[in-house]
Amino acid sequence: MQPGFRKRLVDWYAADARSLPWRSKPAPYRVWVSEIMLQQTRVEAVRDYFKRFMKRFPSLRSLAGAELDDVLEAWSGLGYYRRARMLHAAALQIAERHNGRFPRERADVLALPGVGKYTAGAILSIAFNQPEPIVDGNVERVFARLQRIPGDVKAKAGSERVWQLATGHVQRGADEGHSPSTLNQALMELGALVCTPQNPNCEACPVRRDCGAHRHGETGRYPVLPKRARAKARRYLFAAITDEAGRLLLVRRPEGDKGSLLPGGMWELPHVEWAGSKEEAVGRLAENLGGEIATMGKPLARNHAIMNFKLTLNVQRCRARQALNPLAEHRWLPPAAAENAAIASATRKLLRAIS
Repeated sequence: MQPGFRKRLVDWYAADARSLPWRSKPAPYRVWVSEIMLQQTRVEAVRDYFKRFMKRFPSLRSLAGAELDDVLEAWSGLGYYRRARMLHAAALQIAERHNGRFPRERADVLALPGVGKYTAGAILSIAFNQPEPIVDGNVERVFARLQRIPGDVKAKAGSERVWQLATGHVQRGADEGHSPSTLNQALMELGALVCTPQNPNCEACPVRRDCGAHRHGETGRYPVLPKRARAKARRYLFAAITDEAGRLLLVRRPEGDKGSLLPGGMWELPHVEWAGSKEEAVGRLAENLGGEIATMGKPLARNHAIMNFKLTLNVQRCRARQALNPLAEHRWLPPAAAENAAIASATRKLLRAIS
């Protein structure tokens, strides 16, 4: 791309960029937290979480000094909870190895838990204004259309081509006097607002004269992406067990437990996969809970999606016929406290269904 391409792009960004909470004060800690939150998550879903997280953990040191359960609680509902664990682990590492100051060297940033080359590039370019490339889905799409990249941009050859283009863009732009932070954010913003997956608004695009796909009337052909696999169906039965005081039983499976598609390490209602009869599923629940349970009424069903799965979540009100001794870590909580615990969005959906 010629210098005029970057000039038009940064001028457009200065005029039309969204006002986002992490852009107002692009300090390394804020940029890092926002980028971890934005992984596989829409901007609109992150806005309020970011504000609340910053209020609760206003500095890297406050995050490093927090209990992991408190971090997971603040993350509750945002999904992909491994990100929160890695964020906390990285904060501890920065506190121990870098005296609580976010590192500026690429190797040190890449050594942090949960940080790959995309996140490292985002932090180094946005927070430290270093000419490092960033490639996310928006950038892939923009370059695929600009250059009419013929292959799958997520496959090895296509990905390498996009990273090469992104590197050249930010490094040549820096030589031309443009801020790497602005160059990278402008490219991502273009993909988010104008060069969208469906029906891109080419008439509003500041660089449409540079776009091969627009010039040939082929924006619908790019980027080339692999076909999505058909979503698989799973069904679960959850037990909403209350004691005499009206408290709910929550359990916590270890992180990495493969007994459910719900994330391990979070508080949840006891549940099992429901493949046979309801009686058989209730029996397995009772076995896991170390006692006998009686069902009350019919289960309520809610739909939920996790990765490439369509889940049917059935929540059954129950009572214990005897003292329970669950195999997993457990606690009894009032319903309001349960909803404020470190729970996944699927659990929150079920708690609201029975409230």
